[in-house]
Amino acid sequence: MSHVLRTASRGVLGILFLGVSSVAALATTNTATFQVTANVLPTCQISAGNLNFGDYSGAALVNTSTITVNCTQNQGYDVGLDAGNGNGGVTGRKMTGPSGAALGYGLYRDSNHSTNWGNTVGTDTYHGNGSGNAQPLTVYGQLPAAESVMAGAYADTITATITY
Repeated sequence: MSHVLRTASRGVLGILFLGVSSVAALATTNTATFQVTANVLPTCQISAGNLNFGDYSGAALVNTSTITVNCTQNQGYDVGLDAGNGNGGVTGRKMTGPSGAALGYGLYRDSNHSTNWGNTVGTDTYHGNGSGNAQPLTVYGQLPAAESVMAGAYADTITATITY
């Protein structure tokens, strides 16, 4: 390549480079801002495990079940347990067995079986505050001693309700 051609190439490249630089130097910018928003709705979910007293031979039986709640952080809630299907009420629940026989039992919020677990908010329900994570609640069940009932299988269905 001749010396003249090399010099001319450098000159063209230099002009092109200066052209790009001057375009960048002339560029201007503007900005805008915008809000990002969300509305977190209060929510609670509830699930419950079965409570099985096992075999009853006249001696008192105790066992537990776990109710799991998951509520929005700091969301207040109450968990209530209904009377079940045995027509005994929340303070005298009954499982139904053969020929309509009834076997009484209790559900409590404490391990001493002294605080009944009912379904009247503010009276006999469990009150808590959501953490945003699953929270286990223990249901303490007690089948009293010396109930005189016929042999067979007994059952009841309890509905746990969360109010928030």
